[in-house]
Amino acid sequence: MDVDLIVMNARVITMDAGRPFAQAVAVRAGRIAAVGGAEVAALAGPATRVVDAGGRTLLPGFVESHLHLVLGGAELVQLQIGGVMGFDALKAAFLDYAAKNPERALLMAQGAAYEILGAPVTRHDLDRVIADRPIAMMAPDHHTVWANTLALQMAGLLHGAQMPHGHEVVMGPDGTATGELREFEAFGPVLALGGEAHLQLGIATGGEPEPWPDQATFAADLDKVVAGLAHCAAQGITTMVNMDGNRYTCALLAALEEQGRLTARVRVPFHMKPHMELSELDRASAMTAEFDGDWVRSGFVKMFMDGVVDSRTAFMLNDYPGHPGHRADPLFEGERFKAICTEIDRRGLQIAVHAIGDAAVRATIDGYEAAGRANGLRDLRHRIEHIELIDRADVPRLGSLGITASVQPPHPPGVMDFPISTMEHVFHRERWRDAYLWKTLKDHGAPVAYASDWPVTDVSVLRGIQAALTRVPYEGAGDERLTLMETLHAYTAGGAWAGHWDDLTGTLRVGMAADLVLLDGDIEATDPMAIGAMGIALTIAGGRVTHAGPGFA
Repeated sequence: MDVDLIVMNARVITMDAGRPFAQAVAVRAGRIAAVGGAEVAALAGPATRVVDAGGRTLLPGFVESHLHLVLGGAELVQLQIGGVMGFDALKAAFLDYAAKNPERALLMAQGAAYEILGAPVTRHDLDRVIADRPIAMMAPDHHTVWANTLALQMAGLLHGAQMPHGHEVVMGPDGTATGELREFEAFGPVLALGGEAHLQLGIATGGEPEPWPDQATFAADLDKVVAGLAHCAAQGITTMVNMDGNRYTCALLAALEEQGRLTARVRVPFHMKPHMELSELDRASAMTAEFDGDWVRSGFVKMFMDGVVDSRTAFMLNDYPGHPGHRADPLFEGERFKAICTEIDRRGLQIAVHAIGDAAVRATIDGYEAAGRANGLRDLRHRIEHIELIDRADVPRLGSLGITASVQPPHPPGVMDFPISTMEHVFHRERWRDAYLWKTLKDHGAPVAYASDWPVTDVSVLRGIQAALTRVPYEGAGDERLTLMETLHAYTAGGAWAGHWDDLTGTLRVGMAADLVLLDGDIEATDPMAIGAMGIALTIAGGRVTHAGPGFA
């Protein structure tokens, strides 16, 4: 049988230690049929598509180890205000969007900087933007929303609301809401005004839509996921770990697979929330059994140990600068978290925990350590998401326990799109040396997986690679950059291993899935400062072209 596709004359970086480099790859029936040199051309038949790469870099398809596919897809049609600063610019952007979207039930903006108005944003500020339609804007980190008075009234939040620990409707001295809503449960009622609350349920409550969405809603949701998939395919992404979601998310993805519209392999978690009983983990086990294919898998449990630094909800070992006595609180009590980790681990499920502050990171490691003591250390590849600050005493614990550092090159302030001013606001200067320690963690034995956390930051992997390679050390800190090959590994084979996809993808070897990305240039010969602008020539997932750049369609 003829091969379907041959990419020739490429600089192939295989991520296979047995043969790290090659010049050509052949694909047959969705799998890699050959990796080699000029001899691969002999496999071509009359129906074979032959692509001359012209010396461009060919890699395993990128593995995005932490993103939010459904939310990101839904947000593509919302107002984007990243980089917008000042009241006049904010008002102009909202008025333009409102005029173009007269039917939208909620005018929602994404990417609002915490310092967008130079002072804490209130509902009164947003009333001066638009008062007669509900409007809201989300911070880049997706942990804070600001809403105008009408939106708060319609959502039933204007006079406050009882919230789970760690979620807050911020109240003013007059006894009404200021307009600032912290964490998912607090801003969920506002997002519901736009008709998309059911898409937030997994990450917000760990629940499922009730009632189950009707056929029209399900079809509309499929289109939102497809938009997100296309956006990711254009960045060379063929595999992703979706960090929100629930069984409904899996059902959407499975439907797309059946329809032939699923263009990436996706892993979806069960969300364990502090209010849940251990018996709820039966749902996680059931999702794992139901979704375990080559394209849609579950198999892991996601938890949040804390919030984020910008809103000072990240759980710290020391007080925040300028806020004596404030360290924030963990979302899980320590002993209960250990019990939960032990039960998840006993079931043979992977654990992924959002932990940003150094106290949250320590508490998470303690939970994994307790699970290992109870059940024995097994190859479950538990992971910590973000690790923005870590106490030096905890650094070697990740490597010794086999915990993956799942970190995001676009996140450190001053590296890509986040302002360096964040460092001044939330980290004591003497602790800058303990922030975003990717190389230090790797040097101490922790596996590293890279990602964007889209839509928190731009999903562009090439921009992420540039950020990883060009990051300037913070004052008093060491150089935390990995090499180009280590960086590429963290976006391919490292991410595949961390997501339990390494049986299928992440390396270019005969028999592996034909997940490939052809860059529009030679990344090894490109100035690191120019990598972000390089572009993607071809994305191939399971042997199928999912994105083609100019000249490759």
